Amino acid sequence: MAHPGNCSHRYSLAKAFKAEETSSYTISISSLTMSLWFAVLHVLGVLSLTHCTFGSDLNVPTPISCGTRAVDLPDSRQIVLCPANCTLWSLSVFGSGVYASISSICGAAIHRGIIGLSGGPVEVHGLQGRTNYLSSYAHGIQSQSLSQWSSSFTVARTISLPLEVSSQTSSSATVASGAAKKPVKKTVKKPPPATANRDCPVDMAMLLDSSYNIGQRRFNLQKTFVSKLVAMLKVGTPGPHVGVVQTSETPRTEFYLSNYTTAKDLTFAIKEIPYIGGNTNTGKAILHTVRNFYNPDFGVRRGYPRIIVVFVDGWPSDNVEEAAILARESGINVFFVSVAKPAPEEVSLVNDQDFMRKAVCKDNEFFTFTMPSWFSTNKFLKPLAHKLCSIDQMLCSKTCYNSVNIGFLIDGSSSVGDGNFRLVLDLLVSIARHFDISDIGSRIGAIQFTYDQRMEFNFNDHTTKDNALRAMQNIPYMSGGTATGDAINFAVRSLFKPRTGTNKNFLIIITDGQSYDDVRGPAMAAQREGITVFAVGVAWAPMEDLKAIASEPKESHVFFTREFTGLAQFQQPIVRGICRDFTEFN
Repeated sequence: MAHPGNCSHRYSLAKAFKAEETSSYTISISSLTMSLWFAVLHVLGVLSLTHCTFGSDLNVPTPISCGTRAVDLPDSRQIVLCPANCTLWSLSVFGSGVYASISSICGAAIHRGIIGLSGGPVEVHGLQGRTNYLSSYAHGIQSQSLSQWSSSFTVARTISLPLEVSSQTSSSATVASGAAKKPVKKTVKKPPPATANRDCPVDMAMLLDSSYNIGQRRFNLQKTFVSKLVAMLKVGTPGPHVGVVQTSETPRTEFYLSNYTTAKDLTFAIKEIPYIGGNTNTGKAILHTVRNFYNPDFGVRRGYPRIIVVFVDGWPSDNVEEAAILARESGINVFFVSVAKPAPEEVSLVNDQDFMRKAVCKDNEFFTFTMPSWFSTNKFLKPLAHKLCSIDQMLCSKTCYNSVNIGFLIDGSSSVGDGNFRLVLDLLVSIARHFDISDIGSRIGAIQFTYDQRMEFNFNDHTTKDNALRAMQNIPYMSGGTATGDAINFAVRSLFKPRTGTNKNFLIIITDGQSYDDVRGPAMAAQREGITVFAVGVAWAPMEDLKAIASEPKESHVFFTREFTGLAQFQQPIVRGICRDFTEFN
């Protein structure tokens, strides 16, 4: 027999431990024997990371000790095998859901509910560092808080994999049985991998009902339906990615978007989700998903529509309206799948009769879906999958923060002065900072004017927020006269006209005095082009000119202050005004 420290033998042992039966051999290891093996291996130090190189086969769990930390793993993604009875050790765990990499892997897996007292395989996903790791108590493990660490990780359940018997294990089994014949390794043809649905590029969180209301039996039927839905969606890159959150008394993320990126892996993962029980706190689950699930660290892809699919058996126990508002403001499309509506005698028990209408992205029937029960649901798979992939109807993907073009028309006349000009730029930077500026999101451009106009930068010059804000802060002061009407014409012609796309256009004009030319005609021409105009006046700017420039209603598009130091107060009203106009426009 090979030495216990031999890596291939350890892999074979791990495989044999997971396997029930192979085509040529039956390998049976009692739990007592396995526990003794782990004890021997731990004493000999062969479970130490220094004795073997991880990652030779990502599908084979590598045995580790209870105290092994994620920082000790060489790969960002690793499948490991935790021994039994880790709860008897004093384990250091920092964080909740996302853990600092100095945490015990097995401790985190127990805390997360991935494994229990008997141990088992765990999939580890490395993440970037973060601040504010939260403490919590779960499954007998008290995790600690940590203000900051350089790297993080999450843990997830592994899927059950078929045993791949190594040549060394086969040889050992042959010798033990007294057979002299050399085993023949069978070649099994694998079916070609399913192709991802390129026409459905979405990041989707499915909120499964795990309440007492649904019960264990219907919970299993729900998982079967969701597994079939995932297969029909054709999960994979660059198609849809799916994660799962459970709705119960307290929401629980089962896995994130990046944990499983094929339909096969995802189906196995869904099958392993345990039933929890508790109240149907759907609002709390939506809030949890909006705040914690859609994070770039967890595989959220830039520019992909974000969807929450809420499954509810019966009705929610809590209020969903506040959570739904936050989801809409965050650019997330909420779909509501209602199963087994309340019976007439149960209607009085429902806290809010309009919960479906209030929960969804938009109350237009597209974002709601009903099924009478969890039985005979195959006929509902295709129409629901079609809705979830109808990207052009995802109305909440576009928000006032990620789908606007904002042009700034800045008075650089002699009466402003360099010091006050900096205060003007401070206001504009503070406004722009609220928006998601990118090549696929919002854009900003700036023009400075006196008698002449100077394009400081257009919508295509700076397509990252940092670069755009830096360019705004560095605009040099011109000095000269004031021709606001000509400047508006120049902005329409040179800033907005070349730009094509679906973003809503806004123009914010800041001036401190009377214009030497007409402003009413150019402003009306700009508004006819679909540009919403805000007018900000300082010092000697005539109110009559400001009202002539601004869009209707004048009272919400005109701002005035006597002093340049008063400009900062207009930041929030202007941002709110842009969002209000954007919502009304849509």
